[in-house]
Amino acid sequence: MRVQKFAPMTKNFATFDCDAHVSEPPWLWERARDLLSQRELRALEDTMWYDSETRQLIVNGKAGVGALTGQRIGGTPGKVNLLSLSGPGLKHDIQRTINVRNLDRKTALTREQAAYIDHRGAYEPKPRLRDMDIQGIDQVMIIPSDIDTYPWLQNDIGAKAMCKAYNEWAYDYCQENPRRLYFAALLPLQNPKFAAQEVYRVADKGCRVGLIRPVDAMGNYPIQPKYDPVWRAMEETGVVYGMHPFPATGSIKPPAYTEQYSGAEFIEWSIVSSTVPQLFLTNVQNFQAEAALWVTMALMSGFFERFPKIRAAVFEASSTWLSFLLDECDKTYRLYRNDRKRFALKRMPSETFFEHCVTGFEGDEAPPSRLPDFYGDILAWSSDVYHHDGDDAWRAIETMRKCELPESYQAKFLGDNARRLYRIEPPAEFIRDRVTEIERPDWWPTDEEVERAMRPEAALRR
Repeated sequence: MRVQKFAPMTKNFATFDCDAHVSEPPWLWERARDLLSQRELRALEDTMWYDSETRQLIVNGKAGVGALTGQRIGGTPGKVNLLSLSGPGLKHDIQRTINVRNLDRKTALTREQAAYIDHRGAYEPKPRLRDMDIQGIDQVMIIPSDIDTYPWLQNDIGAKAMCKAYNEWAYDYCQENPRRLYFAALLPLQNPKFAAQEVYRVADKGCRVGLIRPVDAMGNYPIQPKYDPVWRAMEETGVVYGMHPFPATGSIKPPAYTEQYSGAEFIEWSIVSSTVPQLFLTNVQNFQAEAALWVTMALMSGFFERFPKIRAAVFEASSTWLSFLLDECDKTYRLYRNDRKRFALKRMPSETFFEHCVTGFEGDEAPPSRLPDFYGDILAWSSDVYHHDGDDAWRAIETMRKCELPESYQAKFLGDNARRLYRIEPPAEFIRDRVTEIERPDWWPTDEEVERAMRPEAALRR
C-alpha cells in the first residue's frame, strides 16, 4: 500500500459547504414507481427515464443526451467520471496524472481503478459522510449534477414527476444524518403552478433551497409575471432562491428552437468561431456571465422590492466579479434613477444585494480574502465536490491563511454566512484536525509520476 500525505492543519470552527453535488443514480427512476401516481409515472417515462437494459438516459425521447448519459455507477475501464472524481485527496495534479495515463492503452484505468476513483459518496450517504470527515466538511448542501437537462423537459407533468422523484431521493439521502446533510430541491418551472406546489411540499420536509437557473432553457427570465406564484411560495415558506447557472449546450433543444437568450449561449458560439481550445470560456466565463446577468436583472428590475422576504444564493459562479458589478449597478442607479420607465428603486442595488443575497466562492479564489470588508456578510464557501474541479475545506483555509485573513472572517466565509442564510444551526461537534495520511493502492501515482504528468508535453498523444 502507498500512503498519500498532507500537511497537518487545525480549524476552530464548523464549516458549511453551500454547493456540493450528488450524481443522480439509476435507482432513482426505479424507486419513482413507488412515489408517483400512474399519470405522473407515465409522464416521467415519456419525458426523462433511465433504461436499465441499454443503461442510457432517455430525455424527450432521445438517448445519449444530458450530463448523466451513461449512469454507469462503479466506474468504466479507461474512463474518468468527472461527476464523481473529486473525493478526498483527489487533487488536480492527481487527476491530471490519471488522465495522462489514460492516453496510453497500456496504462489506462482498469475496471478496479475506475471504480476506486468513482466515489460512492456521490450517490450514497454513508460513504459521503466518511469523505466529509477527511475533507473537513461539517455540513453540506447537496445539488444534483444534471441541472442542465431538467429545464428542457417538454412535458410539464413529466417535469413535475422528475422533480418529485429527485427531491424524494435527495431527502432520503440526507436522512442518514439530517444535521450534516441538506438538499436543494428541483422545481418544475415548466409550469409555475406545479413549481409553487413543489416549494410548499419540500418546505414541509425541511428543505431550505429551491434551485432555479438564471434563465430557463426556453428563454424565460424570473422577472416574468407568470412566476409570481413561485416567489410568493418562497416568501411564505422561507425557502431560499438558489440561483445556479449551468449553460445549456443545446443537445436537447426542442425542434425548430434555435435561441436560448442567454449570455452563455453567445459565449459558446464565440468559442466555435474563435477556435479557442481552453476550457476557461466554457467552464468559467459562461457561468459568470449567466450569474452576472441574473444579479443585474434582479437588482435593477426591483425584484427584491416586489418580493422583500425572498433570500437568494448565487451558486457556482465564483465571486471576484461581484464587487465590480455591484459598483456599476450603483453608478447606473445614481445616473439614471430619474429616467426609469419602471417604478423607481427605493435603495442602492448593492444595499439590496447585501440584505437579500449570498454568493458562493471556491477555495482557491483569493481576492475575496483580500476584501473582507466588502464580502464579510455575503460570502459562502463551495467545494463543488464531487465534480472534477472540487476541493476540500483545508484548501480554502490554506488560501485564506496565505492572504492573512483573520480567523473570524474565515469562520464566516466557510460556514456562518451559509448557516445564517439557510437558517441552520451549527453542529454540536465539528472536525478540528486534518487527516494527514490516506492509504492508497499500489497503483496510486508516485510523486515522480505526478511531476512528469504536470509537464505540458505529457498530455500529447504519441
